[in-house]
Amino acid sequence: MGKLRYSTITSLDGYVADEQGSFDWAAPDEAVHAFVNELQQPIGTYLLGRRMYETLVFWESPPDLEHQPAVVQEFAEIWKGTDKVVYSRTLSAPSSARTRIERDFEVEAVRRLKATASRDLAVGGPELAGQAIAAGLVDELELFLVPVLVGGGKRALADNGVRTGLELLDERRFGNGTAYLRYRLRP
Repeated sequence: MGKLRYSTITSLDGYVADEQGSFDWAAPDEAVHAFVNELQQPIGTYLLGRRMYETLVFWESPPDLEHQPAVVQEFAEIWKGTDKVVYSRTLSAPSSARTRIERDFEVEAVRRLKATASRDLAVGGPELAGQAIAAGLVDELELFLVPVLVGGGKRALADNGVRTGLELLDERRFGNGTAYLRYRLRP
């Protein structure tokens, strides 16, 4: 059985994108990127909303990849090596290999996927993650806190009415000021 993880890079005030939709302030340095890659190795399937998918599909064929740093090349390989389930009512066809489109996020289908998975799963995007958290599907939260305040925008953790305790499992600090926190959700 695989664990379902929600991993996100967020400003210290809790946003994945600012009010203009920009997240250029969240670009990880090489040390953070290498650690993200390490965390992504056990992932076998990404569960993604359409907007997150459209952002991440860049990794299917990044331009000039052979001239990019090793951490960038490695993440592209990780992306290509995972299955993707994209939840969208508007997307007609995937733009990447190993990808299927589902019209609706069905809790029981995801529960079955978790139960039969030999590798971990990751949910991407705060709205979809909020649905998965509310349904009790998410096992762990991984937050990369970037030392910046953006003052508003798209929240990293959706307002979904869920109240639960968290157990700190891991933490790490990086030279650029980013802090990593990994929590298990407790009922």
